[in-house]
Amino acid sequence: MRVTLERKNDNYLLEAKGASGIPVMIDNKSSETVQGSSPMELILMGVGGCSAIDIIHILKKQRQTISSYKVEVEGERFELDDSKPFKAMKVVVYLEGEITPEKAQRAADLSFQKYCSVSKTFDRVVAITYTISLNGKEL
Repeated sequence: MRVTLERKNDNYLLEAKGASGIPVMIDNKSSETVQGSSPMELILMGVGGCSAIDIIHILKKQRQTISSYKVEVEGERFELDDSKPFKAMKVVVYLEGEITPEKAQRAADLSFQKYCSVSKTFDRVVAITYTISLNGKEL
């Protein structure tokens, strides 16, 4: 796997591309006019996106009908020398549709404990917790 990043202005704005060629804009959140996501936001998006793909795939294979899928990922950081890495992430998955609660929970468990390469990358250094809200009720 390989990505490229190219500077697009005189400050911090970068255009990143992976194999698809679809650009993702990255910027420093302290810029006057922010034109992209920060690298730390992209990490949270990666955890949310990876688990979403897994969970949706698993539920579709189980013939569950998803009418809405939303995920929120919140990262907690700490001071380490001159950096602020994540020490914890909290993921909340909001599912709506004709989905059995046990299948929703099992799909999330499989994603976070077995399949999601992004969250597994951080397994030993970042505490990642997750909850499922199915049709407005927390499981």
